[in-house]
Amino acid sequence: MKRYKALVMLEDGTHFWGYSFTIRGETFGEIVFNTGMTGYQEILTDPSYYGQIVTMTYPLIGNYGINHEDMESQKIQVAGFLIREYQPLYSNWRAEKSLRDWLCENNILGIEGIDTRALTRHIRLYGAMKGGITTETLDPKKFLEKVKESPDYVGRDLVQYVTCKEPYYFGKRGKENYKTFKGEAKYKIAVIDCGLKFNQLRLFTERDCECLVFPAYTEPEEILSHNPDGIFISNGPGDPAPLKTIVKNVKNLLGKKPLFGICLGHQILGQALGATTYKLKFGHRGINHPVLNLFNKRVEITSQNHGFCVKKEELPKSALITHINLNDQTLEGIFVPDLKAMSVQYHPENAPGPHDSIYLFDSFLNLLEGKFENLYS
Repeated sequence: MKRYKALVMLEDGTHFWGYSFTIRGETFGEIVFNTGMTGYQEILTDPSYYGQIVTMTYPLIGNYGINHEDMESQKIQVAGFLIREYQPLYSNWRAEKSLRDWLCENNILGIEGIDTRALTRHIRLYGAMKGGITTETLDPKKFLEKVKESPDYVGRDLVQYVTCKEPYYFGKRGKENYKTFKGEAKYKIAVIDCGLKFNQLRLFTERDCECLVFPAYTEPEEILSHNPDGIFISNGPGDPAPLKTIVKNVKNLLGKKPLFGICLGHQILGQALGATTYKLKFGHRGINHPVLNLFNKRVEITSQNHGFCVKKEELPKSALITHINLNDQTLEGIFVPDLKAMSVQYHPENAPGPHDSIYLFDSFLNLLEGKFENLYS
């Protein structure tokens, strides 16, 4: 396996030396870390990571290869991948190819040999920041200038790069032209695609739902013209504050149909209710984050991937806080009974991660039928 000397640079000048185990090249993005021990394929294909360079804290990556079943979108979404040690000898009964081959096919820089513990600790101390990877500009001073000149992550609308371009139908037969929708399932869900993960659609279809998936900027009138039973707002990448058009559209949908938001969808709902968002120091990314369900007092171990949060003190009194992060007391869930709107900051669809919160999909279906009792049990 051929390797190329590589430089990893952070915006504050901190840098690390390693080797590309994939291709030669140069890339830029916000450098963040994920604490999951498994699930690298789902992480790499999660649209919420668009524009980011992901560091895995678990040191050995690649040992179970890649397969077509664990894709969470159509392609790799990250700008780059940083690991401690690549495992070329993969073994798994579902594996179809190596991580290296897959990254090379998609022209993604994968870097190994860096001290990922030191990098993670630096991000925890000083916060997530812009960075870059290069095998070409190996002068740290010159490359630092390139990193500083690269686009900022905060303040940009990144949803435009990951949302679908045209509406489509998703049911038990999979993805089809939305005009083939037959209404054979019990529920019809309108999905606002801000960068959704495939497992969200899979879980809806398992619950006798058919999904009409719309581009993120679709007008409320167009969505309501299909008379859905409920509306789902997906996860997605980047800063929620610039998404003013999407927030306005969701505000105009509130009260018209029951609504459920996940991750970025939660932040969009929070803004539609009048709250603002703020950037977390280093975000929540992993599959082991403890969240307290305030209704039944149980702790859920959750899958998370977000760098921004809704200010809970700015929510209206009509919005009930349903979940709180036990690590830092940040807002993790809200429910507005009079609007039949609910959302969570984390990923109940897992993929990867624990299944503790999967009940929320059933809760949403109960909301469609007006069943408010035991909604969060």
